Amino acid sequence: MSLLVVGLSHRTAPVGVLERAALTGEVPTRLLHDAAATATVAEAALLNTCNRIELYADVDKFHAGVAELSLLLAHHSGVDLEELTSHLYVHYEDRAVHHLFSVACGLDSMVVGEGQILGQLRDALAKAQDEHTAGRGLNELFQQALRVGKRAHSETGIDKAGQSLVTFGLEQVAVGAGEIAGKRALVVGAGSMSSLAAATLVRSGVTDLLVANRTPARAERLVEILGPEVARTLDLAKVPEALADVDLVISCTGAAGTVIKAEDVAAAVALRGGGEPLALLDLAMPRDVDQAVHELDGALLVDLESLSHAHAATPGAGDVDQVTRIVADEVTAFGAAQRAARIAPTVVALRSMASDVVAAELGRLDSRLPDLDERSRAEITQTVRRVVDKLLHAPTVRVKQLAAEPGGASYAEALRELFDLDPAAVHAVSGTPVGGAAPQPSAGGTR
Repeated sequence: MSLLVVGLSHRTAPVGVLERAALTGEVPTRLLHDAAATATVAEAALLNTCNRIELYADVDKFHAGVAELSLLLAHHSGVDLEELTSHLYVHYEDRAVHHLFSVACGLDSMVVGEGQILGQLRDALAKAQDEHTAGRGLNELFQQALRVGKRAHSETGIDKAGQSLVTFGLEQVAVGAGEIAGKRALVVGAGSMSSLAAATLVRSGVTDLLVANRTPARAERLVEILGPEVARTLDLAKVPEALADVDLVISCTGAAGTVIKAEDVAAAVALRGGGEPLALLDLAMPRDVDQAVHELDGALLVDLESLSHAHAATPGAGDVDQVTRIVADEVTAFGAAQRAARIAPTVVALRSMASDVVAAELGRLDSRLPDLDERSRAEITQTVRRVVDKLLHAPTVRVKQLAAEPGGASYAEALRELFDLDPAAVHAVSGTPVGGAAPQPSAGGTR
């Protein structure tokens, strides 16, 4: 597998660009299918979160793959290619694996060490599997990334270096608007991030919580989980008038436009009177809360951009170095395993050829010595096979060891040349056609 990653994140693009590039509704599915259907791509997966959009693909051509995936990102995001290109990053092969493992460990997150990314990676893999755009290569890669992420969290204190985006956001709210416990709160949205926010609020001591969502049934399910003694649903259309009755609003929807307008916040602030400001935590991308709220007296808006600036100022944890070493070790081990796996079909084909030669020679022996007794024939057969096994043992073991090193693919090629192995026999073992490329997805992305 030749892994290519093309994407943008909070590290390379301002929030304004991420907001315009956000993929919502059915767009992620269409992008995934279009990526898998390109001529250079054998498999594809999409990691689409509030602060990153990344396409992972198994490609047969680097430059063509970069060009095609970049064009698809621009087309589906609606951001002009020239503008988008300046914010894109590209990683290939081992560097791409290193990037994915770092992402899985939370090293590349806005809040370093947050564990929510593991669930997002799991969802990305599940989506690619459901849409039949991920095959064996990406499945093994993402499964290993999940294991590496879990290892980082279990063997180090990386969790102490950061919290979930929700927890960190609430800490910033508390700095400007006082303790969370005892506040009246409103959560707009009922997806995974909103559900996490609602649960975090309850754990933080909020006992009066409203949940509003475009689909009332999802809000009702969330309230049922939280408990009706703590939470209750609110019609989404009544959010503007409810702003005056709460102290804190957390919004994270998939809406393409503004959900909470500045004039509604201003009206709510006027009705609230003095005291602590009305706090709004906007975790959506695109943003849910009108940016003009930043300019309102009596309101505190914390959004992804301000969270990014706030977290950049926090000291790093010592465990980050340990996780960095874990990632480096795991990338080396994964690369060695992948390179060793690439030579396995050649070794199997070599042993199969040797077995065919032995069988042919024993058949010739039978025709020339038809009166040979069974005991003698068995002894000759065992001797010939033992000689062949001994001759092949050292080179096959050594070539597997050498193949695990960088550049190891050349040893498989040398083995094929030296023993004049049939390319069709090698590819029959690996399950790919003689051309070397995996079967291409159809236009619909199925395999």
